[in-house]
Amino acid sequence: MNMKKREVPASVKDERLVKKRRNEMIKGAIALFKQKGFHRTTTREIAKASGFSIGTLYEYIRQKEDVLYLVCDRIYDEVYERLEKDIGTHHGTIESLKLAIARYFKVIDDLQDEVLVMYQEVKSLTKDSLPYVLNKELQMVKIFENILRECVENGAFSLTEQEIQLFAHDIFVLGQMWAFRRWALHKMYTLEEYIELQTQLLLRGILEKRS
Repeated sequence: MNMKKREVPASVKDERLVKKRRNEMIKGAIALFKQKGFHRTTTREIAKASGFSIGTLYEYIRQKEDVLYLVCDRIYDEVYERLEKDIGTHHGTIESLKLAIARYFKVIDDLQDEVLVMYQEVKSLTKDSLPYVLNKELQMVKIFENILRECVENGAFSLTEQEIQLFAHDIFVLGQMWAFRRWALHKMYTLEEYIELQTQLLLRGILEKRS
């Protein structure tokens, strides 16, 4: 499986300008992909939404698929960086796990559109890009695996390694569900209510196991 980051060529050599223009491109593309989907969106529309001409767009990418790759790569980076920053490094207790779950769900809430677009369109990535992007998701799941292992090592509860891995995926998917199913969930719960109920359900099994 190829885990190497794929470099997207640009004819512009100023790295700061490349970063600035690509940020504008990503912002415009996310709005379009959410509305129309990747395949129905044209590069001309992406250029217009980004605030520059089609000629300028092709100074920073070579093909439309490059935009999708940049979108997915940037979204994963932002979720991962915010997750690491918000959750911190002090774990090993039930309370620290609850706090980590709450902060992760809030990151997803802040980035709902981005997360929704990423999962709707990730299947359209090229074969040389998809494994790298999916591996970035596994890195985020490992954050929760590490938190759970510290809780087990600290005696907060008892889980096997297999259970730790599955439980970490459960947490990750339930956070994403707030974005995937928002058309229904937002009518039923506030974010705080969703966090509280999901945390109770997540912890009930392992706490009963401990007793």
